Amino acid sequence: MKKKLPIGIQSFSRLRDEGCLYVDKTEHIYNMITTGGGVYFLSRPRRFGKSLLISTLDELFRGRKELFKGLFIYDKWDWTQYPVIRMDFGKRTFGSPEELKISLDDFVNAVANKNQISLQERTLNGKFGELIEKLHDSTGRGVVVLVDEYDKPIIDHLTNKEKLRANKEILHNFYQVLKASDDYIEFIFLTGVSKFSGLSVFSALNNPVDITLNRKYTSLCGYTQEELEYYFTDYLDEIAEYKNMSRDELLEAIKFWYNGYSWDGKTSVYNPFSTLLLFMNKEIDNYWFRSGTPTFLMNLLKTRNQLQPVLEPFQVSSRVFDSYDPENIEEIPLLFQTGYLTIKQKVEVSTTRIQYVLGTPNEEVKVSFFEYLLNAYTEYPLSQIQGFVGNMQQQIYEGDTSALEQNLRMLLAHIPSILHVEAEKYYHSLFLLLMKMLGFDIQGEIMTNIGRIDAVWHQPGLTVVAEIKYHAEKDIDSL
Repeated sequence: MKKKLPIGIQSFSRLRDEGCLYVDKTEHIYNMITTGGGVYFLSRPRRFGKSLLISTLDELFRGRKELFKGLFIYDKWDWTQYPVIRMDFGKRTFGSPEELKISLDDFVNAVANKNQISLQERTLNGKFGELIEKLHDSTGRGVVVLVDEYDKPIIDHLTNKEKLRANKEILHNFYQVLKASDDYIEFIFLTGVSKFSGLSVFSALNNPVDITLNRKYTSLCGYTQEELEYYFTDYLDEIAEYKNMSRDELLEAIKFWYNGYSWDGKTSVYNPFSTLLLFMNKEIDNYWFRSGTPTFLMNLLKTRNQLQPVLEPFQVSSRVFDSYDPENIEEIPLLFQTGYLTIKQKVEVSTTRIQYVLGTPNEEVKVSFFEYLLNAYTEYPLSQIQGFVGNMQQQIYEGDTSALEQNLRMLLAHIPSILHVEAEKYYHSLFLLLMKMLGFDIQGEIMTNIGRIDAVWHQPGLTVVAEIKYHAEKDIDSL
């Protein structure tokens, strides 16, 4: 009998109590918490199982052994009960710095009340430090602190420098309490999308061990190919029968569409959110992208006209992954940390120098990303952009240049006048974006012995060379 899919369930206890399917990650968790180091940080894109991981750690440190029966860690952990402080910024309010302070204060008071602790301090940071000390003293155990989406108060205000700076200061002071309370703390684990250097959180926490790119933990979140085929075998058989496909054909299609996220260039994983919805709906679709449209990111890429990172794989140094300042956003770290780029290959240039090849993870991200980028460039409705795709692809294969020209003119005509950029590179990027969306393996800026070609793409039995020209005053009669 198939186990229930944990759609939308981020609570480990609920997942286990309801008999839902759980891909066992407790071996990774056991290795992490028993190999030394008391402060850890993990960055993963949204909808990647970070909250479930935090919930699992919560139940583990609370000593709820019965929830882990049948899992790797069940007979290996000593099940000591620790006091746990679990903060989930995804559930807290911080529309303004004042709301962030109030929300944090309410949280500290709630934890104190739940543990029947009376706090005497008046300030937020004073109460937080007192809470940690009294939890330690009342139980005789070190306190475990789990922080989910630690960076959300920053990410939500990337376009508002005043709120961003104020929230940075509040969080820095709040996290500084953890460093000052080191004698009372057993373990700290933080998750988030980004690692911000300008936030000072990491220096405040005495430099957490960043396991984001650690090869031992590349599959701590997400499903490997082996896990997909083992845990979801009944669902795979059901979909294969429903779609009249062989199991191998189905696996190949699922892999092409959803697999490909990697943090070491070797181990690749599936996004759990998309995978679970695939098995529920029995249809391959763009589930992850629809769960949150990155409007700010799209507008940033359009403003800087920097599309090369999403058009084809490229190489960067390891410094890209260190951290970055939220007040001086760079496209590549942001694209990587939010899941639109991933590590395709790790290149050891020398014993002391490592380079990484980055590219889009899979077809789900690629197709949807191009659609939203094209929408940002043209402000054409997504539904109509999708309608263009099928028509233009057929027109190119059939050599119907008149119809193709008409569609291109319609697309360009819909760009609002305030968005028009008097530069050829803007329309060059727009054209490359469109052809990528049509599914063509296109390359731009190709250098030859007689000059530069704007764009070339190949398909079986077909090679197309394109030259893009822009003139601010005159009409151009030909494409």
